[in-house]
Amino acid sequence: MKALYIASTGMSAQERNVEVISNNIANMRTTGFKRQRAEFQDLLYQVYRRAGSSTSESGTQLPAGVEIGSGVKTGATPRIMSQGNMQPTEKELDVGIRGEGFFPIQLPDGRTAYTRDGAFERNANGMMVTIEGYQVQPGIIIPDNARSISISSEGVVEAFLDNDGAPTQLGQLQLARFANKAGLEGIGDNLYVETDASGAAQVGTPNADSFGNLLQGHLELANVNAVTEIADLIAAQRAYEMNARVISGADEMLSATSQLR
Repeated sequence: MKALYIASTGMSAQERNVEVISNNIANMRTTGFKRQRAEFQDLLYQVYRRAGSSTSESGTQLPAGVEIGSGVKTGATPRIMSQGNMQPTEKELDVGIRGEGFFPIQLPDGRTAYTRDGAFERNANGMMVTIEGYQVQPGIIIPDNARSISISSEGVVEAFLDNDGAPTQLGQLQLARFANKAGLEGIGDNLYVETDASGAAQVGTPNADSFGNLLQGHLELANVNAVTEIADLIAAQRAYEMNARVISGADEMLSATSQLR
């Protein structure tokens, strides 16, 4: 009975849906996290009578055909790249992005990754790095005698050195944007890498050419809405239960048929 297989694809799809929702909820407090949404597609149809086929020698046509679908599949789990709320942290090296852009990060293998997580630190060599120790691009070195570090909305990093009366510019933060942000591939540690779907990174200066601006002493929170996720979770549970009920009903029908024999 095809209903058994069709309902099983529905259960599998809702299981994947719950996995996506659970990951969103698990990352509610992850800096710069972007929620995902499961999108579904129907599977191939078996056509028993094709719409528009001839029904008589006089040329009458079938206005509606007979076609039975074979279930559902998970088509994609795109990221929703909407802006998250800004949370003040009062930490000099915390930087939030308001608007378009990602911070370029150099990975240990030489590749460039991208992140919305601006929780930066200073390593033993004075380099500005992520909490995993990956270097922020372009490289910015903060001297040991630097005090009162400031990061402008345009990404200019300055600090007072020793007893200098004027600040010294230490470097310039940059942002990267993509034609299709949803096409980025997540690799963990709040990092993404570009793919053929995302297109190549376009690097520029914050607060210019449609790039977002920076806010020092703040971090961008995840764009996960707890109420929405719980509502989606309940809907997924109900859909799963209904598909399970279809399997039970089909099994009862098969049992009744076997008893007739």
